[in-house]
Amino acid sequence: MPTSAPATPRTFFAKLTEHIPPGQFGRYLLVGGWNTAFAYGTFALLTHMLENIVPQSYMAASVLSSFLNITVAFLGYKWFVFKTKGNYLREWLRCVGVYSTNIAFGLIALPTVVYILRHTTHLQRSAPYVAGAMLTFVTVLVSFFGHKHYSFKKAAPPSAPEN
Repeated sequence: MPTSAPATPRTFFAKLTEHIPPGQFGRYLLVGGWNTAFAYGTFALLTHMLENIVPQSYMAASVLSSFLNITVAFLGYKWFVFKTKGNYLREWLRCVGVYSTNIAFGLIALPTVVYILRHTTHLQRSAPYVAGAMLTFVTVLVSFFGHKHYSFKKAAPPSAPEN
């Protein structure tokens, strides 16, 4: 009786990504890299510009840069990653919903992380920049699954009518 080779155990990453079309996650990371650099750049620029005008300028910068960054991210994901057609307003609003969760998380976590960095490290003026970069990594994975399963979810094809 022939014996079959033992099944190779699937890794956590393989289980997590098995339902993602080939190349989609790679495109997401590429577009996401651009989005991250753009978003962090606008956040840092606005933080610097508002530093002497607004107390806790990093909070105002986070809110102000969000809608521009969401729109840039939305277009990249729509055109290059999920490649959906039409539905611009609906998908953009859904994108805003996914990112709103991240924004709310950031508004809660950012002051906490800034405080911790300022009181446990030598970082003072640079703490908001470091905290913003740290929180970016958390939102990358959350955003992918939110966009895949909500923002750019393709409608199921209509089922055949029953006789």
